[in-house]
Amino acid sequence: MFAKTNQSFGVNEVLLASVLASVVFSLAACQPLVIVGVTGPITVFNYTVYDIITPRGTNYFAFMAWIGIWSLIFHWILAITNSCNGLRYVTRFSCDIFGFYVAFIYLQKGIQVLTRQWEVNDASAYLSIVIALLVTVVAYLCGIIGHSTLFQRHIRKFIEDYGTPLTVIFFTGFVHIGKMANIELLKLPTSKAFFPTTDRSWFIHFWDISIGDVFLAIPFAILLTILFWFDHNVSSLIAQGTEFPLRKPAGFHWDIFLLGLTTGVAGLLGIPFPNGLIPQAPFHTTSLCVTRTESDSDDEANKGHTRRIVDHVVEQRVSNLAQGLLTLGTMTGPLLIVLHLIPQAVLAGLFFVMGIQALEANGITLKILFLAKDKALTPRSDPLMRIERRKAIWAFVALELIGFGATFAITQTIAAIGFPVFILLYIPLRTWGMPRWFTAQELGLLDAPTASPFTMESVGGNHGETVGVETAGNEEVLDESDEAERGEARGSSEGKDVVHEGRANAEGASRRRSSFRTAEGIELDHLTKS
Repeated sequence: MFAKTNQSFGVNEVLLASVLASVVFSLAACQPLVIVGVTGPITVFNYTVYDIITPRGTNYFAFMAWIGIWSLIFHWILAITNSCNGLRYVTRFSCDIFGFYVAFIYLQKGIQVLTRQWEVNDASAYLSIVIALLVTVVAYLCGIIGHSTLFQRHIRKFIEDYGTPLTVIFFTGFVHIGKMANIELLKLPTSKAFFPTTDRSWFIHFWDISIGDVFLAIPFAILLTILFWFDHNVSSLIAQGTEFPLRKPAGFHWDIFLLGLTTGVAGLLGIPFPNGLIPQAPFHTTSLCVTRTESDSDDEANKGHTRRIVDHVVEQRVSNLAQGLLTLGTMTGPLLIVLHLIPQAVLAGLFFVMGIQALEANGITLKILFLAKDKALTPRSDPLMRIERRKAIWAFVALELIGFGATFAITQTIAAIGFPVFILLYIPLRTWGMPRWFTAQELGLLDAPTASPFTMESVGGNHGETVGVETAGNEEVLDESDEAERGEARGSSEGKDVVHEGRANAEGASRRRSSFRTAEGIELDHLTKS
C-alpha cells in the first residue's frame, strides 16, 4: 500500500489506524475480543481507488475522506435497520471462501515485497528470499511446538505466544552477521514520530474537492460498506466460533455502528480504514482460552491418553486495549528507529506465516486434505465418510475454489474495487442455490454455522433453525457437522489435542445456550437415529 499509493499511507498511518480501532472497540464494543486493524482487503481497496482517482487530478485524501463520511452514514443506516440479522444466512461456506482469499492476499503481499528487492541488486534479492523463508519456517515451528507435547506446558505456551515476535527480533539482527552485513537490504520505511508520512496535517481538508467528486465517492463508499459489513462480521463470527465456550452475548448491530464511526474518523485523519482482522481475531480468542486436561476412557485402545479441552474463555477488554496502547508507543521516535531496522524480507516472512496459518485452519484446505487421503486408510469414524456420494465433496470444494478464484482474479485487475460484491453473492448461493444440488444430509456434514447458537441469538439464530430443549442427540449431530467442516474424524485424538477444539465439553457455557438446529441438521439427526 505504501508503494502503490505513492507513499500516501506509511507506517504511522497504519499504526494510528490500529490504535484508533483498538481503543474504540476495546472500550465501547459489544464484542471486544475481535481484533480490529488494517486488513489485506482494505489495502487492495485503497490502492485501487488511488489508481482510479489520481489520473483525474482529484485530491486523493479528500476523496478518501468523503468515502469515509458516506460510509459512516451507510454503516449507521445498516445498524439502525438491524441489517446484521442477515448474518443468520452466513455459514462456514462463505467464511471459508473469504478466509481462503485473505490467506492468499497475505501470501501475495509477501511475494510482492520480495520481488521489489531486485531493485537493489541480485545479492539483496537472494538474501531476502532466504531470510523470508527462514522467518516463515522458524515462526511456523513455534506454533507447532505450542500444540505439541514437547517441554513443559508453560514453556510451550511461551514459545507459541512470543515465538513470532522473537523471530522478528532475531532475524533483524541476524542479517548483520558476517558477510551478510555487507549486503544492502531494503528496510521498513518510517517517518517522523507522530507525523504523517507525507507533508500534510493529520486533519484532511475534505472540502478541497469538487461537488461532483463528493457524489462520485458514494458508489465507492457503498462498496466499502459492503466489504466491511461482511469482513468485520465474519471476523466477529469466527472469533466467537463454535469452538469457543463464550458466556457473554454478542452485539453485531452496535459494533457495525461503531465501525461506521471509526471509518468516518479514519477518513478525516487520512489513515486506512480499520475493520476486523482475519486470522488475528480468532487467534486472540484462542489465546484467551483456559484449558483443562481430561483422560480418555479406560478401554485398552485409549488407556493412558489425555487431551486438552477448553474449559472457558477469559472474556475481557484489557488485552485488546493494551495492544492498542502498545501500538501507540511504537509511533515514538526511538521505537520508529527500531522499526526502521527491520528488513523488508522479515516482513515478507511474516506475511507468509499469516497466510500459511490462515490456510492451515481453513475448511477448504481440510476438505482437500481429506480427499487426498487414501480412502482405505481413512477412519470410518470420520464424518465425511458418511457421505455416500464422494463426488458431492468434490463438487462442494470445487464451488468454494471457484468462488475464491473469481474473487482473487478480480482483485488483480482495475475492477478490483468491485470484489466486495462477489463476496456478498456467496451468501444467497449457499442459502438458496446449493440445497438444489446437495441433499440435506450432505450439507449437514459439509457445512455448518460459523458461530455458536448462543452467539447468533442476537441476530435471530441461523437460517432454518428451530428452538427447543437441548438433547444429547442434537448436540452430537451438531458436533459431527462441525468436525466434518474442519475435516476431523469424530473421536480421533489427533484433532482434539489442539487447544481450541473442546468447545462442546466446556462446563457452564452449555447452560447459557439454547438448542438451535438447522434444517439440514434436523434431517441429518433423523437419518442418524434411523
